[in-house]
Amino acid sequence: MAEALCDRYYVVCPDIVGRGDSDYLSNPMFYTVPQYLSDMVSLSSKLSIEQVNWFGTSMGGLIGMVYAAMPGHRVRRLILNDVGPRIEAAALIRLASYVGKPFAYVNRHIALEKLNSICAPFGKHTDSEWELLNGPMLLEKNAQWILHYDPAISVPFSAVTPAIAKAGELAMWQSFQSIDCPILIVRGAESDLLSKQTVAEMCALNPRATSIEIEKVGHAPAFIKAEQIDIARQFFL
Repeated sequence: MAEALCDRYYVVCPDIVGRGDSDYLSNPMFYTVPQYLSDMVSLSSKLSIEQVNWFGTSMGGLIGMVYAAMPGHRVRRLILNDVGPRIEAAALIRLASYVGKPFAYVNRHIALEKLNSICAPFGKHTDSEWELLNGPMLLEKNAQWILHYDPAISVPFSAVTPAIAKAGELAMWQSFQSIDCPILIVRGAESDLLSKQTVAEMCALNPRATSIEIEKVGHAPAFIKAEQIDIARQFFL
């Protein structure tokens, strides 16, 4: 999608701290939305961005929600890709089953196939599309193929109690209600993370929000296919 939109927009795709080519944190307890938000605000200032169309999938959407709720934010339009203030328990259990867990293979092809199977809810894709999606997620280190992120990003996740989770959800609802720019909520029809009920509540709470559902996709739509890219292109016009 970034390549498809760069003919019209200056596109920035940051590796959030702990992922990809960004640094790892010495204290993993800072792998949280407040830290990520602070980094994105700093990045926006560094790039002298006056206005931004924000596309956020899952965690990126959470960051975008909080950013767009801030006074003086720079978000012109916001796409929340399969995420909202409430994250369903089934998705949390699924994510906890693999995020930060051991992942190492001597063969890149096998590693990619394993990662593709984990990401099966993204929908059906060709081999070349899977390579574009997940190839950059793999890193060769010590003769093994591993995931290109700090396994410790799961530490704060595993430390969340039901009380903390509830407080976090309430805070996210407050942030969402405060957003004053147009919002498009994209839901994978088979998503276990963003429910139909949550989408309905979001649209009822904030009149600037509209929604669309993508069939035969779970969490989350990959926005690598032309028909999905067009959704973003049209909304950002």
